Amino acid sequence: MSLFRRLAALASPRAQLTEALRLLEAGKGKRALALLARAAEAGLAEAQYRLGRLYLENKVVPFSPVEAARWLIQASEQGHAEAQVTLATLYLQGLAPKTAPKAGATDALFNKASATLAPDFEKALELARRAAESGAAEGQALLGYILTFGPESMRDLAAAEEWYRKSAAAGCPQGRLGYAMALLRQGQKPETLEEASEQLRLAAEAELPTAHYLLGMMAEQGVGMARDLAAAAEHYRIAAERGLRPAQARWGLALLEGRGVERNTLEGESWLRRAALQGDPEAGALVGDLYSRGGELPPNYAEAALWFRRAAEAGHRTAARTLGLMSLTGAGMAPDPQEAARWLRLAAERGDQQALINLAILAKQGVITAEDALRVHEQFERLAAEGDLIAAYNLAVCYAEGVGVERNEQTAAQWMRKAAEGIVNAQYWYGRMLLDGKGVPADPVEGQRWIEKAAIVGMADAEVALAELLLTGRGGRKDHAEALQLFQRAAGRDHVGAMFAVGAMLGGGHEVPMNRVEAQTWFQKAAERGHPHAQMMLGRYLARGLAGERNPEAARVWLQRALDQGLKEAELDLAHLPPPAPAPPTAPPSEAKAEAKPTEAPGAEDHELAGHGH
Repeated sequence: MSLFRRLAALASPRAQLTEALRLLEAGKGKRALALLARAAEAGLAEAQYRLGRLYLENKVVPFSPVEAARWLIQASEQGHAEAQVTLATLYLQGLAPKTAPKAGATDALFNKASATLAPDFEKALELARRAAESGAAEGQALLGYILTFGPESMRDLAAAEEWYRKSAAAGCPQGRLGYAMALLRQGQKPETLEEASEQLRLAAEAELPTAHYLLGMMAEQGVGMARDLAAAAEHYRIAAERGLRPAQARWGLALLEGRGVERNTLEGESWLRRAALQGDPEAGALVGDLYSRGGELPPNYAEAALWFRRAAEAGHRTAARTLGLMSLTGAGMAPDPQEAARWLRLAAERGDQQALINLAILAKQGVITAEDALRVHEQFERLAAEGDLIAAYNLAVCYAEGVGVERNEQTAAQWMRKAAEGIVNAQYWYGRMLLDGKGVPADPVEGQRWIEKAAIVGMADAEVALAELLLTGRGGRKDHAEALQLFQRAAGRDHVGAMFAVGAMLGGGHEVPMNRVEAQTWFQKAAERGHPHAQMMLGRYLARGLAGERNPEAARVWLQRALDQGLKEAELDLAHLPPPAPAPPTAPPSEAKAEAKPTEAPGAEDHELAGHGH
């Protein structure tokens, strides 16, 4: 073709567009821009769309959302589906003006306005719907997104799923991702989960990081597929390397714990920090936990507090509670009860009931204000009224202890009875209320029934209380053999009082076989844990040789410990002990070496006794 004929051909806007696209492909952006602008000015929708995209890509021309919007609006008004989708996306991001900008508008003006621009869901919905109804798969996916995540008044999950399905059927990766997420919201039917995992797999093949992340979650939990930690870790890695913040946190955790991948603590911490610095609250809390627990190095509470604060400020309620407790104890910072209360209050407002309990304890100690105490009570009351049994239990404690409200045993008993329907601690305490007649008429038989419920599931305090009832027959039934078994079960759970009770029952005077050797063993276990009566009984056994071993010196030590704890009965036992043996005479200097070996014994004995004391 001659140069003249070629130049004549370029007089056509369509030819100008074709030549511009050829030049862009060849890397000749400046020459392409002039032709593209002429075709766009001539009203060619495809040229307007392409020119608008250039202003967004920051390649041939400087980045300018206002110029991009101007050309995209013109293309979209001609029904150009891709322009409609792109412009709708700009409206969702708050980057497009609500009215078409005039030609020549400056970036400075737009940037000034952009500080006040907010997402325009109405405009985005209108454009996405037009693109979707024209059959554009990306428009269908975008419409599904708006109907799912837009303002409450716009949401229509059933319609969103249908648009996602159409987009997925057309092969759009975003549509497949959206359709998979819609399927996952439906429940746990195997066929639904299988379809969701297949749609995610196809979206992941298009390198959508969110699809990789969700596949990782499903593989890690074994949802819709066999559990595969190695596959989960690989999906997390891919999504993390593409910048998806939650995936960075999961990939960091996988490396940290060696979950599906070779353990690499250093790299794992690095990924967690990266996610935390981008605002991921869970990652921030994990990094804080790493510093607070320490590892090869001692814990660094000051550094931990910084990360917990970052996570708490990003909305992590457990981090807020932890930060509150650190402020209370002075770990990594100066102790500040008011600051502690502030963080605990924040955690409680986000639904952390343990923080509410911590606040209740502070209220009981008089650390927080009466207003805060009342707020704690009101939150427990609201949750309890909604059917939360844990809150009902805590509300009962508030009434019983006068936390945030006047003490009221009757109301405490009412809420404790409600909580006892499913809370083991409440079953035990309601049983105690019935035994003691606190807030309810005394009923030992019914009290024993509730305490037995808690004992059956292994609550040590309940086992001990039930055993005591069976010893005395107060609850209507007397059974020393069963009482001994209950004491032994509780003792096996390190209940010190139960250890003493086992020793007392085996020592005689009860309807079980006597075994003083075993009794002394249990007395010693309880004595070593500081139980004063066990210390006194162990001293008596050793003083009198009741289990076959007489050891007045050891008896003196245990009896003295019991006396030091205020058990006056031990004073008489100490008085009946023979005086301590006199210390051996000191050897002359010339004989000191020969006497060294015998004098080692007292030192060894003293060390053993000190260990018992510890």
